Formats: sequence, C-alpha cells, structure tokens
Amino acid sequence: MPPRLVHFADPLPAPTTDRPAAERAIGPPPLRTTREAYAVGTEGLSIGEWECEPGAWTIAFHDRRHEFFQVLAGRLRIVDEAGHAREFGPGDACVIPAGFRGRFEVLEAVRKRYVMIDPPA
Repeated sequence: MPPRLVHFADPLPAPTTDRPAAERAIGPPPLRTTREAYAVGTEGLSIGEWECEPGAWTIAFHDRRHEFFQVLAGRLRIVDEAGHAREFGPGDACVIPAGFRGRFEVLEAVRKRYVMIDPPA
C-alpha cells in the first residue's frame, strides 16, 4: 500500500494522556493529551497535536531531540536556564533545539501542532 498524505482536517487518532513526572513538575502536574498523526519510529519522528492544561515543569532535551511547534490555541511560556523567557500564543511558532534545558509553563490551556525529531542513538 503506498504512503498516504496526512491531513490535519481528517480525524486524528485516539489520544494518549500523561502528566510530567513528579520530580519535574512545578506544582500539581498538569494533564497532557497527545494525538500522534504520523510517526516513523526508526527515525525518531513524531508529528501531531498536543494539548495541556495550565501547569509547569522542567524540560531537558538530550543532544538528539529537536522540536518545532505552532500554537493553535492558548498561551505558554518557555524559560531557559539563564532565566530568559519567551511567550507564545495562537499563530506563534518555535523551535526547541537539542540540548535545551529550562522550564515549560502552560499559562492558559494550550493546543499546538508539533514535529518532534528524536532519533535513536
């Protein structure tokens, strides 16, 4: 069967949910919902939509993980280890580069589209 296009107007797959690990959460760990629309496990590629209720946690990307996202609804803030903060709202896009460390804060319930590249070692 030939590959088919992934159109985000089509129904997305069933969601998976999780929460940040307790040791990374800053306050109560918020519920996160992921709908992965496309993945190539051997290449560490994941593309989909992600939602999260307000909350905050620390993040530490390893040397191979990169993420691009665009906010569809809500508001979030990312703060690097040096304390520099950037806020993102509907229409804003960002790349979180490999090796980034800091804090991820969901200020208003957020929904974003993402492309995660996390190739195996």
